[in-house]
Formats: sequence, C-alpha cells, structure tokens
Amino acid sequence: MEDFSFWDLFVSIFWFTMLLAWISLLIHILSDIFRDSSLSGGVKALWVAFVVLLPWLGALSYIIARGSSMSERSRQAMADQDAQMRAYVQDAAGGSNVSSQLKELAELRDSGTISTVEYEQAKTKVLT
Repeated sequence: MEDFSFWDLFVSIFWFTMLLAWISLLIHILSDIFRDSSLSGGVKALWVAFVVLLPWLGALSYIIARGSSMSERSRQAMADQDAQMRAYVQDAAGGSNVSSQLKELAELRDSGTISTVEYEQAKTKVLT
C-alpha cells in the first residue's frame, strides 16, 4: 500500500477544486444559453450539443463568441427577479403601505382636491 503524503493531499484538493470550478463554468454557460432570448431553439440546441460533446472546445468557443454579453444577461435576469419579488411583496402586503397612502391623502388635501373632513374620514379608513 502506497503512502499518501501531505503533498498528495494538496494536489488532490487542487484537482477537486478545479473539477468543481469546471462544473460551475459549464452550469453557467448552459444556463446562459437557455436564458438568452435572442437565440432560436435550434441554435440553443447546437450550442448545448457543442458544449456537452466537446466540453473544453465548446466552453472556450462560447466564452469567446458570447462571453461579453453573459454578464448583461445575468444582470438583467437578476433585475427581473428583483422586480418580480418586489411585486410579490407589494401584492402580499395588500398594495401600497399606510405611510404612502397617508402621504397621498395629505397631497390631495393640500391641493384642494378633498376637504379636511374627507381627509379625516379617509385617514381613519386607512389607519383601521
């Protein structure tokens, strides 16, 4: 049985880390392929086949050909997700919050659109 030295441990950790980095890169490339709405289905299938069948050449080719716009698509996806989350929270909270409703009522009162009595009635409704 061969001894497993301290150096061998570091080499094994290095190669395992490289494997995880490679898998992460492939996942990012594949998710970017499917996220891109400018590519047709056939082109997406060709890119996926190229990346899966010839991983090193496919990944390198994809990064060279389409890598500059990968971050833009990622940024847009995060912005879309953030907007969806904000809309969900706003909807779950029941629309606008109390402070914004009171501010709108005060603006309507100050502009003369509603009277002070109407303002007080609406304020009572908002606060209850």
